[in-house]
Parts: sequence; structure tokens; C-alpha cells
Amino acid sequence: MSDEQLTFEEAMQNLEKIVAKLEEGDVPLEKAIDYFQEGMKLSKLCHDKLQHVEKQMDFILREDGQIAPFELQEEEKS
Repeated sequence: MSDEQLTFEEAMQNLEKIVAKLEEGDVPLEKAIDYFQEGMKLSKLCHDKLQHVEKQMDFILREDGQIAPFELQEEEKS
């Protein structure tokens, strides 16, 4: 399965595994560089997927046809 076909959750799990391996500290330099490069790809993939979802949410949540950033509103205390 290519990176582009991974779900956000799968990409995050793979990224977490890479981080754990790098944090162990006993990875040979060449392998550490490979892990780092793969981690950067997965990080970008997750970022891109989040941006896509954010755009979808903006589209879904706009009420008057105008694009406006989504903001959470706190409930008023009575």
C-alpha cells in the first residue's frame, strides 16, 4: 500500500512507530536517516489530510454561503 492510500490513523500509527524506534537511540545512522525521511513523508501526509478535512468542514459549516473560519463558541454561563 502506498503512503497516499493510508488512512490518517494508519499514517499516524506508522509515524509513532518510527518515532519510538528513533527514540531508542540504538539505530544505525543510515537506518535513522531512512526512518527520518519516512517520518517526514508521513508527517506531510497527515498534515495534508487534516487540511483537506478542515476545508470540508468549512464548506459544510458555512451558513450564509460565505467562507468563514470555523470557531468553537463557548457556552454562556447562566
